[in-house]
Order: sequence, then C-alpha cells, then structure tokens
Amino acid sequence: MPLLEVNDLRVTLQTARGPADALREVGFTLARGQTLGLIGESGCGKSITALALMGLLPEGARVAGSIRLDGTELTTLAEDALCALRGNRIGMVFQEPMTALNPLHTVGRQIAESLRLHKGLDRTAARAEALRLLERVQLPQPRERLDAYPHQLSGGQRQRVVIAIALACGPDLLVADEPTTALDVTIQREVLDLIDELVRADGMGLVLISHNLGVMADRVQRVCVMYGGLVVESGPTAEVFARRAHPYTQGLFAARPRLGLARGTRLATIAGRVPELADLPAGCPFAERCALVVPACRAALPPPVEVGAGHVARCLRVPDALAALAAQTAPEAA
Repeated sequence: MPLLEVNDLRVTLQTARGPADALREVGFTLARGQTLGLIGESGCGKSITALALMGLLPEGARVAGSIRLDGTELTTLAEDALCALRGNRIGMVFQEPMTALNPLHTVGRQIAESLRLHKGLDRTAARAEALRLLERVQLPQPRERLDAYPHQLSGGQRQRVVIAIALACGPDLLVADEPTTALDVTIQREVLDLIDELVRADGMGLVLISHNLGVMADRVQRVCVMYGGLVVESGPTAEVFARRAHPYTQGLFAARPRLGLARGTRLATIAGRVPELADLPAGCPFAERCALVVPACRAALPPPVEVGAGHVARCLRVPDALAALAAQTAPEAA
C-alpha cells in the first residue's frame, strides 16, 4: 500500500468573486522513502496542495476527492484527529521560517511543544530531545541555541529549527514548501542536503515544492508540473525533463537561465500570466498562453495522455508538442 494516495482532489475556495476551484482532479501516489516534487509558477496550486495534505486549508474551503495516508482518509477526519496527525505522522517545513516560528518563545520550547503534545514527554525529557534534534540538523552551538529566540538566529539557522520541529516526532511524511526561500545559494544547498540526508535515514516520504527546475532535477524521483490547479504533466523526473510533452513544461524550461549565453541575451518568457482562480476556463488552464491551442482545448479539461512509462501529460496536442521540442533541441544537439 502506498504511503500517500491523492485521487481526484478538488479544492474550492471562497473568493470576493464567488467560489473558485483552486485544485482540479489532482492525483498522485507516494511510497515510503520516495521523493515527489511539485513545480510550477506562483499561483499554480502547489502550496494549496500542501495545505490540503496537512488539513490547513482556509476557512470555508470545500474539499472533494480523496487523500489517504496509509489507507486512512484525511478529507473526512475530524479536526481533533487531524491535530493528532499534524506534527506527528505528517511534518511540514514552511517556506518562510521567520513567520513559521513564534517570536515570543525560545526555539527549544517550540521544538519541545510537539514532543510533549504527541509523545507525552515531560519538560526535562522534551528539552533533552530538542537538543538532540538541533544537533541532528547541524545547528551550530545547539546547547546555547536552545534558549535563543528566532530573531537571534540567521535565516539558515531558523530554517534548521523549522526542520527540527517538523522531524521531532519521526513523521512518515514530510512536506517541504519552498524550504530555501530567501536563503543564499550556499545555505540553500546545505538545507536541501540536510533534508535529503534525513529523509534517507528515516525512510520518510517527501513532497518537495519548488519553482526551481535544477532543485527538482537533483532532489526528487518523480515530479508533478502544476498549472491552474491542475497537474498538467507528471512522471519520473528524468523522463519528464527529457521529454517535455506539455507546452507549459516546455515554456518553463525555455525560460530558465543557462550558462554560456552571450551577454545581453534576453531569456525566453511565457506570454501572459497565470489566471486568477475565478477566471480559470472550463478547458485547459494553459490555453490562453499556449502557441499550440485549438478550439477543443477550451471546451473541456484534456484527458491524461500516456507519453512513456509512468509519464502522463494532460494535453490534446502531445504529438505536436513533442515534435516542437525535437525541433528546438536539434540545433542544441548539433
């Protein structure tokens, strides 16, 4: 049985313009020890997916479909049952550690809180375990940092504390939502290496959210490309990145900076912008920005099309998109 199964997930949010679908027909599975990446522009549904997994959606959100953790349906669990799972069997690393941490409490107290709540440890035992966790996430001078407040730590140090909190109870599933936001490149690598090491050591499942294609290529085994609240392409990371079957995936790759470009070269861009939730069309959400669009693309959501083993794209023009990709990559190969 997979650790995590998400099937036909739909999340409807209440907006100033009425109900709007933030997620539509989202589905994926994750086994223990497996890593999965969610990628796409801001506003594509990545963080909403993470909040749905955690049961932390905004008030008034409606959820349909299924989220199962080890066979337990999460979408119908009562709030007290969800509270027993959050921070215990499901840990989350939030993208901004300064807002994720409480400025009024020491980091040691914040790590110890989940240990006392979920594991029943007393104050002394929880403090000792908090120290061990700070040592495990390689925080410098961990004993002194136990009594530090978040504002007394650097961004990278705060993110290590957030990771320690997420790992405190030995979760089965770790959700990391843009865990290196606002960190410099060297600290980004250190934080990602740390997450990789901890996931391997504990055999957790990892859902990693990022907009960085390089991070996904290096860090996850499978990837879901999201746009307009829909998974438009998914499969093994190497396969998806080599045979980009959806025009949106191709657009993301074309826009990435590359070494060797002449000075002054303008990067490619995807025309238009991500639509507002209330403006999502009935058909393919990428239709208004796509060079291959035909009238049928706007009529209904495209069905999944198998591109390769475990590699699926939701596009009516997959053969044409692959032909366009071959034409683009031929000059590079030459």
